[in-house]
Amino acid sequence: MGVGGFTFLYGKGASYLTNDPAACANCHIMRSYYDAWLVSSHRAVAVCNDCHTPSGVWAKSTTKASNGFRHSVAFTTGRFVEPLQITASNRKITESACRTCHQDIVQAIDPPHRLTGTLACVRCHNSTGHLY
Repeated sequence: MGVGGFTFLYGKGASYLTNDPAACANCHIMRSYYDAWLVSSHRAVAVCNDCHTPSGVWAKSTTKASNGFRHSVAFTTGRFVEPLQITASNRKITESACRTCHQDIVQAIDPPHRLTGTLACVRCHNSTGHLY
């Protein structure tokens, strides 16, 4: 329990229970993503959790816990690739967030692309929210 408590405090664990985007920058590898979000147009309308976690308390908490565990192991062991790569499940969450917020645009451009497959917002807009 002592080691777990120390790790939680040292890793600023309580900050991850909030919706504050600064929590994402607790880990130095995320600093550039946070800094880019600070100057992006999405800063005025969305925080990290709006795009990277599903809605609903249970779904959001489960996703944050799963990602937190995976990130902790990867960053502690140094076993991660740079630039960071989004997982398939997190890509689906982000795609859903894009489609929810930009529903009018999606309805206008999605139908012509149905013949070739699902149009993926993050395929073309992969730096949205994180760059100028």
